[in-house]
Amino acid sequence: MKKKICVAVCFFVLLIACKNKNEGSDNSSSYINKLYKQVQQSPDSVGLRMILINSLDSSERYNEALKEMDFLIRKDSLNYAFWYTKGSIEQKAKDTVAAITSFTKAIKVYASPDAMLSLANLFAETKNEKALLLCAEVNKMKLDRKYAADASFIAGVYFARIGKTNEALTLFDDCINNSYTYMVAYLEKGFIYYDQKKYSEALKIFELAATVSNTYADAYYWQAKCFEGLGNKKEAINNYQKALTLDKNLKEADDALKKLKQ
Repeated sequence: MKKKICVAVCFFVLLIACKNKNEGSDNSSSYINKLYKQVQQSPDSVGLRMILINSLDSSERYNEALKEMDFLIRKDSLNYAFWYTKGSIEQKAKDTVAAITSFTKAIKVYASPDAMLSLANLFAETKNEKALLLCAEVNKMKLDRKYAADASFIAGVYFARIGKTNEALTLFDDCINNSYTYMVAYLEKGFIYYDQKKYSEALKIFELAATVSNTYADAYYWQAKCFEGLGNKKEAINNYQKALTLDKNLKEADDALKKLKQ
């Protein structure tokens, strides 16, 4: 269950998109159909179309959401938020090439740190050293510690992906120093030791992550993986069970638990 970990950055959302949660599920087909009809009646309403896009995005109907984004971009191709939103949806749809293009266009309109970090994250995962340049640009802005943590994390991901683990570990530590609850940084540190089969070292990192946040299911899942590597079946089972208690949808933990109990 090693995941591609994406840094969390600000996402453009209109306040009106959160308007009435009691209206039923915003993800429901009936709600979305209603929005489509409203958009047809008021095709020039940007706010209404953004509500539709937000609902389609939440329902993982990415192709439809992107079609609506293209409509807005044809109307206003110099709108930073449109390009940024489009890139975010494309990233969720796992269209990395398209997302890189959209985030790049967003930055050309307005070089925001959020867009830079979103683009840097994709470059880091694809082993493109441009990730480091973008992180350096964000650091030059001297923003708050959260942005510094994000930049260090993404640079660390880049070095981890190209196999420079010492540099990666240093940057993940920098990230945690700026934001000690940056849980994915603990995971990435642990992954490095786990991939080297240094299960005891990896276990310490995942245990620390669980101490920082005792409701973080992934920390227990990876503790279980380490205990498996160390041949400790009992503790592996205990930690897979803890992970499932915290996240019932953690299929990898469920599968591993069933295998161990056979």
